[in-house]
Amino acid sequence: MSLSLPAYFERPRSLWRVIGRRVSGVMPKGLYARSLLIVVGPMVILQVVFTYVFMERHYQLVTHRLSTALTQDVAAIVDFYKAYPQDQDKQALVRIAQERLNMDIEFLPKGPLPAALPKPFFSIIDAALSNEIRRQIGKPFWLDTVGRSDFIEIRLQLDDAILRIVALRNAAYASNSHIFVLWMFGTSLVLIVVAIAFLRNQIRPILWLAAAAEAFGKGREPEFRPHGAREVRQAGFAFIEMKRRIERAIEQRTAMLNGVSHDLRTILTRFKLSLALMDQRETEDLKKDVEEMQRMLEAYLAFARGDMGESAAQIDMHEFLEEIRSDSERHGYDAKVTFTGDPKVTVRADAFKRCLANLVGNAQRHARRVSIEALRDHRFLTIHVDDDGPGIPADRRDDVFRPFFRLDEARNQDEELAGTGLGLAIARDIARSHGGDISLTDSPLGGLRASLRVPV
Repeated sequence: MSLSLPAYFERPRSLWRVIGRRVSGVMPKGLYARSLLIVVGPMVILQVVFTYVFMERHYQLVTHRLSTALTQDVAAIVDFYKAYPQDQDKQALVRIAQERLNMDIEFLPKGPLPAALPKPFFSIIDAALSNEIRRQIGKPFWLDTVGRSDFIEIRLQLDDAILRIVALRNAAYASNSHIFVLWMFGTSLVLIVVAIAFLRNQIRPILWLAAAAEAFGKGREPEFRPHGAREVRQAGFAFIEMKRRIERAIEQRTAMLNGVSHDLRTILTRFKLSLALMDQRETEDLKKDVEEMQRMLEAYLAFARGDMGESAAQIDMHEFLEEIRSDSERHGYDAKVTFTGDPKVTVRADAFKRCLANLVGNAQRHARRVSIEALRDHRFLTIHVDDDGPGIPADRRDDVFRPFFRLDEARNQDEELAGTGLGLAIARDIARSHGGDISLTDSPLGGLRASLRVPV
């Protein structure tokens, strides 16, 4: 069955995608580690390849020449033995070989050569010396280059004896490979150190920019000045300009909201004054409507304002939660507070208090028992608000954070914002402005758990 042309090309693409996903799974995720790998990896690979190629070429050439010279000495001994086979000449030959050629020779009785030894996997000297003995002497031989690390043993089968030669290994092999290994590791280490120092200076301005953006997102005033390469400085200046535009837009929105709220409050004040001058019995319902209108107006303005004009400051979160508990008691509710960890946290205090007050008020409105549990670790501040109320169905928990959304049981309203449907929406907006979020789950008390988590 033949494949169509698109299907023929699709299989290699799928294979490459699978390989790419697996490689990306084991690759480092950080920019610093990736940059270091990109810079150091090719340099180290080039260094290793260059050293290996150089060592192989160098050792092959040097070992070939040394093996040729050693074989020439052995061939000269064989020729001398053939020319002077007498016993006294043998003794002179042994002495000359030991004193002049730096090798020990011995004439053994004639017999078979030992069995051939297994060849080492990687040995330049074994191949080079064997080839030279076959070329220059041409007699049966036995060779041992691995039995004793510092020596080489050669046995040649002569006409009436076996010549045994023991020579130093460095007479046929250049054994200074450690110099090249040290050179390879030394230069690679220097390259890695230089690359680490260089990349650290290049990555640090990016980290400063990320920290400044995160601090600005949490409502803090970052102390940032662009540094580093030209592209990083351009990104830094773009961030500063974006920050100015956002602050200017916030100022304009705040000024507009202040003007609108002033004008509307003036009209509401006139309504109240007019109602106060009217008959008490006729104005009771109208007063309730005006008060309800004022609460709704305050809620809408708070949601639109977002409390972005407040500066972040360090507070004691344990004391902060105790104030929440005290406010609840003054309104006739009971709340239990537990805190674990370092209480010092940097937040926008008024906005954060409004966020927690909305969560606690929403719980107290529909429950008899409310528990506030806070945990502060090295990364996050987590606050759980638990109650024993009727809870919210799991499939409706995301809906209650939508502005103006109300369940039938009004679980998303707090006491102050009754009827607006903005209590949880404002709480989540404040949490996200601090870089965190709010989630709803089942409570250990049997009702609803509202979990507020913000980075510290």
